[in-house]
Formats: sequence, C-alpha cells, structure tokens
Amino acid sequence: MDANRGVRMTRIKPEKIVYPKLSYQIMAAIFDVHKALGPGFLERIYKRALVEELTNRGLKVEEEKMFPVIYNDKNIGTHRLDIVIEDKVVIELKAVDRFSVHHGAQLKSYLKASGMKLGILVNFSKNKVEYRRVLRGNTKKLGDATGDR
Repeated sequence: MDANRGVRMTRIKPEKIVYPKLSYQIMAAIFDVHKALGPGFLERIYKRALVEELTNRGLKVEEEKMFPVIYNDKNIGTHRLDIVIEDKVVIELKAVDRFSVHHGAQLKSYLKASGMKLGILVNFSKNKVEYRRVLRGNTKKLGDATGDR
C-alpha cells in the first residue's frame, strides 16, 4: 500500500487485463485529455472532455448512469456513476490532491451495485494523470439472489 495515497498499488500483467482493447482505448483517451488540459480544472470539465474524447473514438458512453442499491430485496438508494463505457467499465473521476481509501471503496461499491467487472479511478489534478484499476472480484451484483451471504 502506498502510504502517501492510501490506495494499494499493484502491477497487472498484460494477459490479466480485463477488456484489454477497451481498457487501452479508455486509457489513451484519459491521457489525451490530461495532456490537452493539464491539472487545475474542476472535475466536471475533465468529465465533459473525457466524454467527448471517448465518444469521438466511437465508444458507447453514458454519463451519470444510475443503479439501484438493493438490500433484502428492497431498493434502499441509488448510485450515480460518473461514466459508464460500453456497459462494461465504470470511470470515476476525481480532481483531488491525492486518492484516499474512500475513493477506492466508493468505486468498489459502484461495481458491486452495477455488476460490472472493471472500474478505473482517475485523478486529473496532478502534473501526471493518476489512475487505479479496480476489479469487482468474486462478489455478485447487489440484489442477486446468489450474492454475498
């Protein structure tokens, strides 16, 4: 765990990358947005730019996609995801001094609620864009009868 960021850092072998072609397209878009804008803007500016860049690359992009949070077969709330790409990948954008453990936990809860496998946490506020790939793991989608019990 990186003590300065509060987020576990691990290297992923290329053969272990989830959705490799899509992942590379997403990361290229993220890097291009950061290269063009640099640090210092509000999160919503980076979001608009990234949505534009991903759409221009021919990807299906949804903003502020909502997913219910189910507990005991009841809808108890809603998660609103920053960006969903191709119904496969959740992008959670930040413009913060540093990632916190809370940011990773938030993205994991989004993955669990949506049932998606891969999330990418992105911080645009540094001179070099920071990102973390987060995998849902073996848990089932919230509300799934075979879920975490």
